[in-house]
Amino acid sequence: MNRIDRLFQDKRKAGKSALILYVTAGYPDLATTEALLPALEKAGADMIELGVPFSDPIADGPTIQRSSTDAIHAGTTLKKILALVRRFRKKSKIPLVLFSAYNPFYKYGIEALICECARIGIDGLLVPDLPPEEAHDLIRLCDARGLCHIFLIAPTTPHERARIITEKSSGFVYYISTKGVTGARDSLDPSILSHLKTLRGMTDKPIAVGFGISRPEHVALLRGRADGIIVGSALIREIGKGRNTGERIRRATSLTRHLTRQL
Repeated sequence: MNRIDRLFQDKRKAGKSALILYVTAGYPDLATTEALLPALEKAGADMIELGVPFSDPIADGPTIQRSSTDAIHAGTTLKKILALVRRFRKKSKIPLVLFSAYNPFYKYGIEALICECARIGIDGLLVPDLPPEEAHDLIRLCDARGLCHIFLIAPTTPHERARIITEKSSGFVYYISTKGVTGARDSLDPSILSHLKTLRGMTDKPIAVGFGISRPEHVALLRGRADGIIVGSALIREIGKGRNTGERIRRATSLTRHLTRQL
């Protein structure tokens, strides 16, 4: 069984939500990312999305845009990220999702990438600019190698198209909590809960909520209502405040512990 499927199966049995953390790989450098991943797992992360930095942001707010730019300037590439995962997987079984615009995957070669992901222990792919209608090859290759293919639903997604997306998704369905780009927010859109209820009527697949979630009270609101709670910009912001690797890890793990206390 894929590690993502097993995680959500276990969480449902326990009546709990999973904490999913987004990390821009290579921000501020790959050495920091490599030190950060096991620290986040120890602090309570249930799954990690590894973002592949890309020059043309897709739905990324300024925090993640800056982290991607810095990571690119630090020499981060998809090949180096895969090598990092290969080393990390030797000491960890936490579910890992590779999150990227389609361009880096296409340049690498989709079939070669998915074979390598399966070999080194990546559990799922999330490509925000690849709609399910155009993802036939990715879905076929992921299914053949046992990887999850995760698609996104926005608050503005029409009902019938949302149904198609839930059918095409595996692992979990990513629900975007707000209109607009990523970024920490003071409050969440109150319509989230009604949207989640609607999605529950379409699918029994796990639903994870992301975009804007940054505070313990946001986690408390979604606890038990969403299968997964995704935090990205708030974590990247804490990493950016650190002056050295040790301080960056301390800030990131402190936020992670504060969030997990609400689960």
